[in-house]
Amino acid sequence: VFRLILSTYTVSGLLCSAGEEVVRLQELEGNTVTIHTGLTGVQSDAHILWFYGPENADIKIVNSQIIRGEIITDYYSERFRDRLQLNRTSGSLTIRNISREDSGVYKLHIITGISSVWSFSVDVYAPVLKPVIRNQAEKRSVSLRESCSPLCSVENGKDVSLSWYEEKERISSISSSNSSERLYLPLNKTNPDCSTYTCVAANPVSTQTTQLDITNICCKSVSGTKGPRDLSKSLAAVLTPVGLIVALLILFLWIWKKKTKQQGKRCSWFYNISCLSLFYYHYLFFVCLLFCFIHSTIYCPVFCLQLVKTLS
Repeated sequence: VFRLILSTYTVSGLLCSAGEEVVRLQELEGNTVTIHTGLTGVQSDAHILWFYGPENADIKIVNSQIIRGEIITDYYSERFRDRLQLNRTSGSLTIRNISREDSGVYKLHIITGISSVWSFSVDVYAPVLKPVIRNQAEKRSVSLRESCSPLCSVENGKDVSLSWYEEKERISSISSSNSSERLYLPLNKTNPDCSTYTCVAANPVSTQTTQLDITNICCKSVSGTKGPRDLSKSLAAVLTPVGLIVALLILFLWIWKKKTKQQGKRCSWFYNISCLSLFYYHYLFFVCLLFCFIHSTIYCPVFCLQLVKTLS
């Protein structure tokens, strides 16, 4: 009869549980986590029970009570084998090497004549991976204004978000509930200036950042891509010296022809030795001037004149 009364009393205590307020915890996978109750002194003869479930806490994992003056604590779940530690003073439960599979609902029952219940929702996250930045325009033909288009990406996961920051201001962000798809976020700026741009991947328990290297990813691409104006400048840079060389060649031939006429000779390049010598000296002078022009040497023309005089 006494056992029946005690059993009835315990059941009635469970039914008279205190109002449940769910405490939410977010933890990093692999850490040691303590679910704190906030209590400082649980009655020494209290019966302490912990329950767990992915959605509903219906699996008993800890049972601690006083039997004949001795504290007996049993840990039931194979899932948590050798990873649980109960603090009887506070009722807190420590979980070592917590994994994402340990996410779910945890309930604490403390029975001391009446039953008090505490509920906890635990979400366990894997650490977020480091985002990667590349220029999405580098593999296709683009104009100058499209040549720098940074694209940030990261492996998706539970509650992962991807954001762009300009200096300390967030300018764009994206997330997806489909964790199997990789997250992509372009920097929506045409040829960004040299401000500090940072791509940030984050979930509730971890953050990874990658800073945009403007020089290697953008500025280099921009300088290496020819727009219409750049093409015109390049052509002008090439055609100007070519035109000057042609003009010098025409001038050389004109001077050479004039001097041969002044000597009263019709030069036969292959049989008239004096004429060939004259042609050779002028040609040598022309080559020397061309060398001066290419290497931008100021005193080189004087050297060329002296060289021709010495040889002649």
